[in-house]
Amino acid sequence: MVLAAGLGKRMRPITDTMPKPLVKISGKTLLDWGLDSLAEAGVTKAVVNVHYFPEQIVSHVAGRAAPKVVISDESERLLDSAGGIVHALPELGKAPFYIVNADTFWIDAGASNLARLALAWDAAKMDILLMLADIKSATGHSGGTDFLIAPDGALRRSKGDAAGLIYAGAAIIHPRLFRDAPAGPHSLNAYFDSAIAAGRLFGMTMRGHWITVGTPDAIPLAEAAVAGALANPASALNGLK
Repeated sequence: MVLAAGLGKRMRPITDTMPKPLVKISGKTLLDWGLDSLAEAGVTKAVVNVHYFPEQIVSHVAGRAAPKVVISDESERLLDSAGGIVHALPELGKAPFYIVNADTFWIDAGASNLARLALAWDAAKMDILLMLADIKSATGHSGGTDFLIAPDGALRRSKGDAAGLIYAGAAIIHPRLFRDAPAGPHSLNAYFDSAIAAGRLFGMTMRGHWITVGTPDAIPLAEAAVAGALANPASALNGLK
């Protein structure tokens, strides 16, 4: 599932007339960066939720074959991250599934990071497996770190610890997590905390360069990072400034 229903308020004035997932970085929309990563990992069906200028996203993905896109319509009510997933569960099915944020993307260094995430997944001990990025290999991130990772991959909140990692906006989730979930708007963040408490939140550090695009002035920085990572894969692996 690609979470694409946000309002993109910090991206104004660009988002006065278009949804943020359709903002282009290096000639490709943010939404397509995510969908292409899913396709490379072998995903054949992706659910994309819509709320703000929904018709533009519906039109944009209409001709896409890989992955085939199914729209989850939130145009009448924005449901937040977890609420959007709960709303889309009938399309997502009973098996573990990827979630990808539509406002972040990455340049792989070597194998597909989403494919690596699938290899790291263990349903017996995990409810959520997060893809994480080293802050030194990130562009556009203005905050601190999110999680500390143990040798076995188990996560706990880093509370800004410099030794921590950034949540990279991609994960694998088991739908059992939402068995008793409310139907209305609510955030995925609380599920991270409940999984930590149960010892079932794990992480995998990605290889490559991670990019987030929050404001208009982040666009040229993102495009420079893409150009640098594609021109020098070793830099993508070791971190770009």
